Amino acid sequence: MFRRRRIPVLLLKNQGLVKTNKFDKKNAKYIGDPMNAVKIFNDLRADELVFLDIDASINNTTISFDLVKNIADEAYMPFAVGGGIKNIKQVETLLKLGAERVIINTNAIMKKNFIRELVDEFGSSSVIVSIDVKRNLFGTYKVHYNCGTKRSDLNIVDYLKYVENQGAGELFFQSISNDGTYKGYDLDLVNFISDNTTIPIVPCGGCSSFDDFKDLVSIDGISGYAAGSVFVFFGPRKAVLINYPEI
Repeated sequence: MFRRRRIPVLLLKNQGLVKTNKFDKKNAKYIGDPMNAVKIFNDLRADELVFLDIDASINNTTISFDLVKNIADEAYMPFAVGGGIKNIKQVETLLKLGAERVIINTNAIMKKNFIRELVDEFGSSSVIVSIDVKRNLFGTYKVHYNCGTKRSDLNIVDYLKYVENQGAGELFFQSISNDGTYKGYDLDLVNFISDNTTIPIVPCGGCSSFDDFKDLVSIDGISGYAAGSVFVFFGPRKAVLINYPEI
């Protein structure tokens, strides 16, 4: 029986784990060492992990290869990595180091046919495209990039079709406005994305508790439930405590 993956999203800044609110990097809260988190998620039998370096694209760097190797040496579960990935050689290295998949965001927009190049080289199952979304003043969903700092002029429906036609294996999308707010998933956005692509989708942003996963059960195309805060904070005071739902 198909069971959707439950996926902790772990943000990296200076190789430490942080948590943001509405993509505000300046006030990101440090929450600990990524290797310690991996060890705990091993014990909790997490389905999969996502690591995103939130400085990489802005600083024209790439997620640390050394860190990815260390994660691969420790992790029992598959994991995906993203942050500043810009060429085939980097993807080849990351996959050889042990990442199961790579996540492309900024350069999926900036480099025409980059998604297709990666798919042709490594297969669609190795390529996740990430989309950061926020409504503008007129209520229209707009695609952002560079960790949400830049807004594109792309029509989101056209971009979803482009990503689909390029052969991406999965679409990971985040609500910038809901990130870290505990408001729950932006269900309007989730349904909108579901209605406009046939690629398996993984929503993220705003999850307030593991019960919020239930709000997504009836939506077509969802292959996993991603979240940040609920996997690393606990209780009303948001104490740092890595946790994971029981099966």
